[in-house]
Amino acid sequence: MGRSSKDKRDIYYRLAKEEGWRARSAFKLLQLDEEFNLFKGVSRAVDLCAAPGSWSQVLSRKLRGKDKSEEVKIVAVDLQAMAPLPGVTQIQGDITKISTAQEIIRHFEGQSADLVVCDGAPDVTGLHDVDEYIQAQLLLAALNITTHVLKPGGNFVAKIFRGKDVTLLYSQLKIFFSSVTCAKPRSSRNSSIEAFVVCQNYSPPEGYVPNMSNPLLDHSYGNSGKFYPVSYRTEVMDTDNQDANSGTVEVQDEKTEICTKKTTVIPTDVR
Repeated sequence: MGRSSKDKRDIYYRLAKEEGWRARSAFKLLQLDEEFNLFKGVSRAVDLCAAPGSWSQVLSRKLRGKDKSEEVKIVAVDLQAMAPLPGVTQIQGDITKISTAQEIIRHFEGQSADLVVCDGAPDVTGLHDVDEYIQAQLLLAALNITTHVLKPGGNFVAKIFRGKDVTLLYSQLKIFFSSVTCAKPRSSRNSSIEAFVVCQNYSPPEGYVPNMSNPLLDHSYGNSGKFYPVSYRTEVMDTDNQDANSGTVEVQDEKTEICTKKTTVIPTDVR
């Protein structure tokens, strides 16, 4: 199916063509990096649900730099094959399988990743509750494999569909990361319910043992049988006057706060 005229008028669609990006979604990761400095100090990165490869392409260009550093290792994982990218190792595998996690670590020569990103999304049905649920399951699968491959202190970025039950996902992420922020880059269409969770400083609960068969939402981890309840509440705030497709949600120790801050970085040639 060809691109609609709406797509062709979109400034980021045109920029992606001009700058050689595989998809306009490349600008979402670029703008998230501008906001959160995600790429600083990263030498090992994983792109989950990577096809068609625009986020892997961003990682390749930004992390390897002009000198094409061989010290940087990037692994892209997807069920589908995609065209090769310089400096990117591709794994055609299932992110719910332990064998995939083991292969990622093998490519990193036994070391863990500094950064894991996931722009994966299901085929949208148009039924928001169904789409939100399926996307939540995909995010939890990405989080689960991330607990196998991410180093302590590392960062995780993933797509999320915001809805009435999204606070439960925030609470789950907060168990594993000291800072969880939900941001909507300006290149993300206002009509879309997508946003991105930026999870920083991976610090799993004491005694937690990654396990692909362990449901993350039961809050019970490791062999000790310890229970890790959500230790903070959700404060309901008046957002009637706020654009539903803008803003940043920061999950903090005492509350979930709706902020007014937006990721507003735009490529210089667009201004």
